[in-house]
Formats: sequence, C-alpha cells, structure tokens
Amino acid sequence: MAKLKSRLQIKRFLYSKTVPNTESEKFYKIAVLISGGGSNLQSIIDHIDQSHINASIACVISTNPDAYGLVRAQLVNIPTHIIEYKNHASREAFDAELVRTLAVYNIKLIILAGFMRVLSPTFINEYPVNILNIHPSLLPKHKGLHTHERALESGDFEHGCSVHFVTAELDGGPLVIQAKVNVEKEDSAETLAARVLEKEHIIYPLAVKWFCDKRLELKAGKVHFDHSPLNQALLLSPEHEALLK
Repeated sequence: MAKLKSRLQIKRFLYSKTVPNTESEKFYKIAVLISGGGSNLQSIIDHIDQSHINASIACVISTNPDAYGLVRAQLVNIPTHIIEYKNHASREAFDAELVRTLAVYNIKLIILAGFMRVLSPTFINEYPVNILNIHPSLLPKHKGLHTHERALESGDFEHGCSVHFVTAELDGGPLVIQAKVNVEKEDSAETLAARVLEKEHIIYPLAVKWFCDKRLELKAGKVHFDHSPLNQALLLSPEHEALLK
C-alpha cells in the first residue's frame, strides 16, 4: 500500500499539469462511481494523463468512505464525494442524491468502476445513453457476483471481461467490447481474476476513449461504433491496444 501511494504521489504533479480544463467544451466531463480500490479508475486517470482520452474526470463518487479509489482521486486533485446507501431511506433517495451531486458538474459520461450498488431505473433514465460499466465475465455468461469462481466451477475454457452500456437490466445492457483469457488447469479464482483485471485496464479506457471521441454511442437501444450498428461486441485486438500506446 505504501509503495502504491508513493507512485500515486509522483503522478500528482504530472496529472495536474496535463488534465484538461474542465470548463472547456473541447473535453468530455466524466464522473467515476466506485466502491473499492479503484484500479480501473487509476487506469483511466493514467490514460487521460497520457492524452489517450480526450476528457477530464470531474468527480469521483464512492459509496464506501474507506475506498482506496478516493485516495487515488485526491492525490491528483479530483473532487471526491462519499454517498453512503445506509444514510438514505430508499434506493430512490440514494439515487436522487447521486443525481444532485452529478448535476453540479455537467457530466457527459458516467463510468461505473467497481460500484457495488444497483442503480434504479429512475437514475438510469436521467442518463439513458451515458453510463458505462465493466463486468468481469464474457457477458451474457456469469452475470452478477463471484464470476471467476463460477467460471472455474463451470469448467469454462475461456473467461474475460466486458464493457457495456448500463440499462435497467442488471449486467444486461448492450455490449461494447470484450477481452478473453484462457482458463488454465492450475488456475485459482485469484490467478484468473488477476489476468482478467489486466484486460479490464485495457478495454475500459478504450471504450471511454471511443465515447469521448464520438465514435461510440447508444441509439435506440443499439450500440453504434463509427456510425454503424454493432451486431455483437467488439473483441479486443492488437490494433485496439495500439490506440493506447
């Protein structure tokens, strides 16, 4: 943890020098919703810093006051907010506070990065084409939790991760891009999760980049990429990875 914090402190100056002015119309304003360590948040911070993503992170919101993702954000001067579900009478009240918080920032894209709450249809209707999520399985397989354990229990030969637009159906929104890893005989849930996470750190920044470059959009419930509808999810390729180098 100390080594990680030291590396993040080194990045503080770099990010503060290169992050776009959030008042500029040239850049998309992103909100990242988290509940945990925030490694996908960090990946997106890094790719913005490297000018791979034409956006700025306007705020990070966490349901967990102890989430290390808050530290990641604060170390690069990104505003943070803590909104705990337990302090609200209902899911709708919780989501209403989320909406009020986001409204301050004129957000163009919401990124769910390990956000451990199911959003209500009311919230999703506020941002019907502007929410992305990453899920650690090859959707539609293994929706929900414990995906790595379930992949091993099912005897899957391959596993992976998926980026999708968020709809009222849990982990059921239209797919954007997926990345695959082989499941090895000696794999545990932990080793499999580590390899999948490496892929998450590639495909999530890619999807965010495409959205902010106006190459990716959701229209009438259908994903469009480069102005053409996608009939199935894109599969990560070396050409895609080159866009982040």
